[in-house]
Amino acid sequence: MSIHQILHKYWGYDSFRPLQEEIIQSVLDGKDTLALLPTGGGKSICFQVPAMALDGLCLVVSPLIALMKDQVENLEKIGIKAYAIFSGLTHQEIQIILGNCVHGGAKFLYVSPERLSTSLLRDHLSQMNISLLAIDEAHCISQWGFDFRPEYRKLKEIREYLPGVPIMALTATATARVVDDIQDQLGFKHKNAFRKSFERLNLHYVVRKNENKLEKLLNSVAITKGSGLIYVRNRKKTEEIAAYLIEHGINASFYHAGLTAELRQSRQDNWIKNKTRIMVCTNAFGMGIDKPDCRLVIHYEIPDCLEAYYQEAGRAGRNGNPAYCLLVYHSSDAEIMRARLAQNHPPESVLKMVYEGIGSYFHIPIGELNVEGFDFDLVSFSTYLKTNPTLVLNAIKLLSQLDVIHVSEDLSQPARVKMLMPGNRLYAFQVEYQMYDDLLKILLRTYGGIFDYYIPISEKVLGIKLNCLEREISEKLTKLHLLGVLDYVEKKNRPKLYLKDPRIKSEYLNLNPSLLRERKKIEEEKLESMIAFATNELVCRSRVLLSYFDEHSAIDCGACDVCKEKLAQPWEEGKIETLIAQLKRVKWELRPSTKELAKEIVGFNEQDLSFGLRILLDKGILQLDSQQYITWKKGEE
Repeated sequence: MSIHQILHKYWGYDSFRPLQEEIIQSVLDGKDTLALLPTGGGKSICFQVPAMALDGLCLVVSPLIALMKDQVENLEKIGIKAYAIFSGLTHQEIQIILGNCVHGGAKFLYVSPERLSTSLLRDHLSQMNISLLAIDEAHCISQWGFDFRPEYRKLKEIREYLPGVPIMALTATATARVVDDIQDQLGFKHKNAFRKSFERLNLHYVVRKNENKLEKLLNSVAITKGSGLIYVRNRKKTEEIAAYLIEHGINASFYHAGLTAELRQSRQDNWIKNKTRIMVCTNAFGMGIDKPDCRLVIHYEIPDCLEAYYQEAGRAGRNGNPAYCLLVYHSSDAEIMRARLAQNHPPESVLKMVYEGIGSYFHIPIGELNVEGFDFDLVSFSTYLKTNPTLVLNAIKLLSQLDVIHVSEDLSQPARVKMLMPGNRLYAFQVEYQMYDDLLKILLRTYGGIFDYYIPISEKVLGIKLNCLEREISEKLTKLHLLGVLDYVEKKNRPKLYLKDPRIKSEYLNLNPSLLRERKKIEEEKLESMIAFATNELVCRSRVLLSYFDEHSAIDCGACDVCKEKLAQPWEEGKIETLIAQLKRVKWELRPSTKELAKEIVGFNEQDLSFGLRILLDKGILQLDSQQYITWKKGEE
């Protein structure tokens, strides 16, 4: 089949979006390819279609378990066999999946970068007929990216196991520096990047500086029709703001990673189907979700960087209709974020204390390593260390970036059962203990292989079949477990923690202080760019965003709050020359703000001055530096 026939047969589309066909053809020509497409730009089609056109298996690397599961489910729905390997699967389950991939029973295999580095998986790679290696969220490989993950650095090694297999790297957010670094880190034979413009003509970017954020939030939701998202930074605030909106008659709900998997799925479905209008959420919500008619994305607090802001705001207006991206900004936000960034980088002494604590808390002897990992509860561990949980969490994150430990994302592992009692003894047990007979019969009929390995089960489904509560099923399974009839592993919703190497004494731990300093510097620069975007009153917001992503030739969008303010103000003829004359006396090396300039410029109030500066920026007489400070353009001084 041709790629157009594949697109129509499996995805129902008659034509590709811009750049998709060129990207796909590049892969089919055997070229290493980087696809840089903005959020909602159809990245998955770019590797799924060529994979279907090629013989063999497509190996997909993704850091997000939820996204892997969603893509596998979506492929299964359209008749394409796909598997995913991630933390939480048993050794037996992984062996079965790998066996199916070796013997041709699958078209896609999704793995996390940590799993790809294990000897078990690498030993099977040479036995698989792999035609394409696809790396999603590829910006994670670059230390200049906003979500650097050290385990991505090892992906280049995989090429040794897959000679001649092309790589497709995909990302939605990357600066020119990151684009080059991705290709270098993955060992591209030749630079080959396809980049679609980050411009979203239908999005209206607006910043509202407001001391009463809740009031502004309510007004914005009330006057904008359609569904929307409100992003906040912590779980507690999702619940508080959702309750506030509900009190004021808004159909709202909340979502964060601390909810059970069933509840997260239910709330996600309700929002997608418009049963819930407004979802208040952390950044755990949205990845891989495609809701074309989302009309409003509000950031209640500024994100850490423009990459995150662009990605989250970009979930609005995917159907091409006008949509609004509102950032509610308070005068104290910048200092709060700077203080939070400082807290995110605890000193080496704290990192060593936490590392030592991991060893003692999980009883790991010096020189040993547990490859299965440990269920990790932050509150319990912090209590054991007698240390603030936020400080511990930040130390854990840095130890992960340094590749000392790995913490999987929050998992929802279904309950699992394996029958321990042999068949002949089990029959006698059922006769003697009639109260368990119906449950045991249902288990034996529903789940094949239950005597041989652990089988994922659903207490809810079993309860429906037996006309009883889910809780009653759990209680019966627990009693059967205690009686030695079966092994019942209850469902879990928590991350797992792994040491990357055998435990050593903390004083010998190499924490790479130069890397720590570099990472902090990168995060500081990104935060300052985000703050500059929020406080900017001079330049079209779309242009600021595009400039950050190295698109410097964009024109004003005419739709953001800055553009609308500019269009609403008249400007007297000859006034611009007066302003230029006065600006030439300003000491620009001091990086003055608009407020500071207003004290030096005679005859211009702050509003007039802001408008005049916008005109000069548009004319190219003034320009903004990398931190969005105003300077004279070279040759215009």
